[in-house]
Amino acid sequence: FAQKDVFQLKDLEKIAPKEKGITSMSVKEILQSLVDDGMVDTDRIGTSNYFWAFPSKALHARKRKLEELESQFAESSQKKETLQKSIEKSKIGREDTAERAALLKELAALRQKKEQLKTEIDKYRECDPDVVEEMRQTNQVAKEAANRWTDNIFSIKSWAKRKFGFEESRIDKGFGIPEDLDYID
Repeated sequence: FAQKDVFQLKDLEKIAPKEKGITSMSVKEILQSLVDDGMVDTDRIGTSNYFWAFPSKALHARKRKLEELESQFAESSQKKETLQKSIEKSKIGREDTAERAALLKELAALRQKKEQLKTEIDKYRECDPDVVEEMRQTNQVAKEAANRWTDNIFSIKSWAKRKFGFEESRIDKGFGIPEDLDYID
């Protein structure tokens, strides 16, 4: 900022130890961190890298940040105002009166009764025709699946008998198949 000029790395390595007391070994690291933070600009022209930082850029960056923060503040203030109005509007008609208290008490009693009725309905749920029909359909699907797997087991057993010449009792014992395995009616 002080010199308002453009520099190469070798120039900065000479100037920084004299003017700012920075060791010449760490100039490159410090410069790179300043470039990464956006405080110093850099550009490659030909085979050389040039570095610069002008005070006007920092001023513009701060102005932009200030404008952004001010707009966020204005939006937040507007939102707060809207919410305050909404709160005031919703409070209308909700003043604590004896009638309101009685209605709230009645509402709580009705909600409790509703829960009691729900639990009572759940007790008799297994007698509900829809539930019984759903159980029948589920049972039918399960029965079909069991019969399909039983059929698969019989198919594999017959294949193993043909292919390897094993006895049926040996196959049952080896795979843990019960002797009374049969289709479900």
